[in-house]
Parts: sequence; structure tokens; C-alpha cells
Amino acid sequence: MSHGVMKRLAGMAGAAVLLSSLLSACVGPLLVGGAMVGGTLVAVDRRSSGAQLDDEAIEVRAASQIRSNLGTRVRASVTSYNRQVLLTGEVPNLQDKQRVEDVVKSVENVASVVNELAVLNSPSLMDRSADALLTGRVKAMLLDASDLQSNAFKVVTERNTVYLMGRVTQREADRATEVVRATPGVQKVVRLLEIISEQELQRLGTVPAGSAQPAPATKL
Repeated sequence: MSHGVMKRLAGMAGAAVLLSSLLSACVGPLLVGGAMVGGTLVAVDRRSSGAQLDDEAIEVRAASQIRSNLGTRVRASVTSYNRQVLLTGEVPNLQDKQRVEDVVKSVENVASVVNELAVLNSPSLMDRSADALLTGRVKAMLLDASDLQSNAFKVVTERNTVYLMGRVTQREADRATEVVRATPGVQKVVRLLEIISEQELQRLGTVPAGSAQPAPATKL
């Protein structure tokens, strides 16, 4: 290797070390899985770690059980938050709607089920794409609201109806509802929110507290 090449490589290595040092200085403290990034407190998931794992398992197991018991004649989406399950989608009749609910209730760790399945034909790909776009629009609106922690809310959209899930204060629930209702394309808002106190919210800045009792679904 020539002296010139070695010199250039050494220079590049030095620049990389300098860049790494500068980035470290700019970024500041970083807590893996914690709440401190760059010296700023950021929102963390308000569920306990156990609830998060349970929610993931519930969604997978429930979807599998629905397929095993009802096949492809239903289109049921399963969303779990803090062990409360929201069912959305379409079924051909009322009997299948109840059967899907019964199947999901039998899944381990499910605390409650909100059955919003509709008895009608499955939507077209265009309709489902429109719901996905509306979900993105709602999330963007929540993100733009400086007085809300957008990642405290789980957003599900079905036929222009927006379902909000999460562990939030009454203030946050009312403000989020206001924001979502003002989003173009939203026809209805259904709140499946667990209401916590402002004091508990402060504690959740670092350590999630125990589960609050789910509030009943509110359609607005």
C-alpha cells in the first residue's frame, strides 16, 4: 500500500472519530428503552411491559382462532390495548358476529371485547385504502397537536369511523376527540379509552402504573 493511500485512510479514520464525538456531544444521554433522549423527556408506552406482550399475543392468537373457526367468510381485525380487544371488519350474519366475539373472549388474558363488526359485504380495496389514508391523516393531526402525546393513542379506522384506544387523562381524551373530529373525512369518533388521573400521568413519565378500569365505549 502506497504512502499516499495510507495517509488518506488515516485521515478518513480521524474524521470518522471526530464525527462520532460530535454526534455523541449533540445527542447527549440516551436511555435504551427509557424516557430520556438528548436530555429531553419523551413519551413512553403507558402500558406495563406485561400488558404490551399480552396485547401482541392476544392479537396473534385471536386472529389465528378466528381463521380456524370461521375461515375466510369473515373479515375481522383484532386490536388489543391493555387487554381490551376491539373487533372491526365485516361478517355475513349476526350469528357469525357473535361467534367471532365468543372465540376472542376465550383467548387467554382478554379482559373485555368491544364488538364493532358490521353485518355487510367486505369493502373494496379502494375503501380499505381510504381507511388507511384516514388513519394516517388522524395520526398526523394528533402529532401536530402540541398539547398531546400522539403515541399515547392507538388509532383504528373502519368505514370512516375512527376508534381511539389508550390510557389518557380526561383532558387528553377531550382534546384528542376535538382534534380527530376536525380531521377531514372522519364521520364518527368512538372512544375506547382508559381514563387516568393527572397524577398518574406524571408517574407514567418513567414507570407505567397498573391497569386502570376501561371506560365504556363512547360514540361521538
